[in-house]
Amino acid sequence: MAPENLLVGIVALALLPLVALRIARALREGRVPIYRTYLRREESSARFHLLLALHALSFLLIATVAADLLFNLGLREML
Repeated sequence: MAPENLLVGIVALALLPLVALRIARALREGRVPIYRTYLRREESSARFHLLLALHALSFLLIATVAADLLFNLGLREML
């Protein structure tokens, strides 16, 4: 296993709690951070849910990358 793969996998794994925290706060408080402002659920429900879905998708992608790099699953070779 290459050391750079291990390093990037650990960094990706460390990012997961941050993304999960954003998703949990968005569900609890009803607002998603966008740059320096917030989009509230009451303002635009469709945009709020789209951003929440994008956060969830990014969580899954980062988790997949971290698992592939740390456990050498070979997903990169499949692409």
